[in-house]
Amino acid sequence: MDQTPHVALLPGPGMGNLFPFIELAKQLVHHHHLSATILIPNAGPPPPAQTTVLQTLPKTIKHIFLPPVDLPKDLNIVSQVVLTVTLSLPSLRHTLASLTTTTRLVALVVNLFGLDAFNIAEEFGISKYLFFPSPAIALLFSVHLPKLDETVIGEYRDLPEPVQLPGCVPVHGRDFPDPVQDRSLQGYKGLLENVKRYGSADGIILNSFMELEEGAIKALQAEELGKPPVYAVGPLIRAGSSDGLERSECLQWLDCQPSGSVVFVSFGSGGTLSHDQLNELALGLELSAQRFLWVVRSPNDKSANGAFFEAQSQDDHFSFLPKGFLERIQG
Repeated sequence: MDQTPHVALLPGPGMGNLFPFIELAKQLVHHHHLSATILIPNAGPPPPAQTTVLQTLPKTIKHIFLPPVDLPKDLNIVSQVVLTVTLSLPSLRHTLASLTTTTRLVALVVNLFGLDAFNIAEEFGISKYLFFPSPAIALLFSVHLPKLDETVIGEYRDLPEPVQLPGCVPVHGRDFPDPVQDRSLQGYKGLLENVKRYGSADGIILNSFMELEEGAIKALQAEELGKPPVYAVGPLIRAGSSDGLERSECLQWLDCQPSGSVVFVSFGSGGTLSHDQLNELALGLELSAQRFLWVVRSPNDKSANGAFFEAQSQDDHFSFLPKGFLERIQG
């Protein structure tokens, strides 16, 4: 048996869930001398895009596709993700048992949809971690949600004053995420029970870093919250090479800019803008005359916050941007 400490990672289904776990696995292998196996749940045959990406991983990172599960029809995206992971738990238990015979398995890392797997980790006597790839402020809101639920009467959107979370700017209740806007729905109650389980983790791994979200991260690391230790390990980003160490052209450009001179604009994998919103943002960046890095995604007029959509082909040369925008911002 190989005595190298081994970590199992359980992302949710789909490429958006898989990519952050791949980058985390690379960091564990390259910087902490661990080996890793990514255990991938699916509700059907593995998509070709997943298989292609996984074939580029270094030899110290293995992957296993858990047996596909059958889902009821007409489920929304979130329900599909949650149920896929839940129905994959028996396969996960069997796979972890197999890993313990060939590796020194020491930990299981899951995303926020896989907290039920903590019970299985306890059966094998291994550490259990939550990997939170979203911003620190989202995690801070999550760990404070149970307290808000106990102290706020009525709907959050009806609060007359903004809510002050430690380390963050005040936020009006009407600007809280959609899943908490109706407290009578089962979805809200399920979310509330889920975030309460964060406390059973041995640690929370956060894809952010102090220079980006200092206030929120310091608040998360304060002991009085009564939650597991939070490790800010970001930024975990997709790199151009299979070893994850090659610096992209964007980062090379960023290294050459004066400190504090660049505006970074990104709405995440679920942050889709309409054509009008994208044009307004582009023109605002242009008029600001500031250096910027912008993670650009194709506009979508059907949903301003759709989590899943087809990316625009690079052959279109960003034709959805304002006419002449790229030429005007050269340099």
